Amino acid sequence: MRTDQEILELILETAKKLQVDAVALSGSRTDTKAPKDEFQDYDVVYVVDDLDNLTNDLSWLDQFGKRIIEQHNVLDHRHLYLMLFEDGNRIDLTLCPKEYIQEWVSSEADYTVLVDEKGLFESYSPSPQRFWTSPASETDYEKTCNEFWWVSAYVVKGICRKQVSYATDHLYGICQQELLKILAWQVASDREAVDIGKIYKYLFNYLTTEKEKEFSALLDFSSLDKITQSLFATMQLFHQEAQSLAQKMGFKYEKEVADKMIEYAEEKLLNH
Repeated sequence: MRTDQEILELILETAKKLQVDAVALSGSRTDTKAPKDEFQDYDVVYVVDDLDNLTNDLSWLDQFGKRIIEQHNVLDHRHLYLMLFEDGNRIDLTLCPKEYIQEWVSSEADYTVLVDEKGLFESYSPSPQRFWTSPASETDYEKTCNEFWWVSAYVVKGICRKQVSYATDHLYGICQQELLKILAWQVASDREAVDIGKIYKYLFNYLTTEKEKEFSALLDFSSLDKITQSLFATMQLFHQEAQSLAQKMGFKYEKEVADKMIEYAEEKLLNH
């Protein structure tokens, strides 16, 4: 596996050959909280003057090495080339026209400029609070509670129909994400604002080990029985945490709705 220094030198050498205007590194490699391991990507942006010239012929990507798999995407005015190499390294390369630097900067929590002889990045600054959570407003809190209990009915429906993927998608993809939001607001209510990281990756740094274990125990979706157990446990934990947050923030919690939805789930699933 090529070393960090070898990959960074290759990124800069290739940029020089292509005559790009500036190079910056973002993602976990610029995040001091992120664990250092072999799976860290090299999130790189090349700021370019002539995007079409580089995208019309992509043979220059071969300079980075042999790929196991790659993916090419267009995001707004930027072109993304995600590459996993045979030696295990991964480079996520963005080509960004220089007139749209702000578009790229706004999408990043932090970055380090590696090359910028023209000073293109000088008038911009990263958004270090991109993944910060502030205390909830009552409106956002009400929406989250409503969404959780509403979608829980979809999970019940999926289980009753024996649709594992449908039930799992709604349980993890929506209900448990709303639960994570409540937990993040719990943390923020004591600290004003907190960096929970992308996809809540730092959230449990602020919570007890027991709370992390409690949430982790919800993530067994290996059978309909396990999904059913997860749903009931998720409902109880959300019920507990949402009430606690409401008391702390002076919000109104629709306890009657929650109780009825739990009863509904019990009626449909325990007697099905």
